[in-house]
Amino acid sequence: MNLKKYTDYALRVLLFTGMKADEELASIKEISRVFDISQHHLGKIVFELNKMGLIETIRGRNGGIRLAKPAEEINVGLLVRQLENDFVLLECFDKGQNHCVISPGCTLKHVLNRALHAFFKVLEEYTIKDLIENEEELKALMGIKLKQ
Repeated sequence: MNLKKYTDYALRVLLFTGMKADEELASIKEISRVFDISQHHLGKIVFELNKMGLIETIRGRNGGIRLAKPAEEINVGLLVRQLENDFVLLECFDKGQNHCVISPGCTLKHVLNRALHAFFKVLEEYTIKDLIENEEELKALMGIKLKQ
């Protein structure tokens, strides 16, 4: 299984904005520079995260983005479920495309289905706040100035 880059980048945007002080705004340009991601692509992700109510955008000369709710209220598992739309691990997970002759008696699909549910159960144990507990280390890696 491979999560889409879109989901990966959305998580990075939330991690980055989650590390900013409450009064401090992040910018797409800044996030683009830190992660070497196209500003255009980040703009689409920020737009979607804004529509989802996870970040808010402030327009104007001193504008930017910030989390729309506390980092501890943004559940990683629920977010991944929202952003990813294809968890068809095998042909048999897609009833319309399933042509496997052993599907009716196959136990592999049940094992993989359980594994997929376990994957989400683990992700749902974490929030954005949990992922930035090592904030000082992350800021140093990203080149963000640490508060004195």
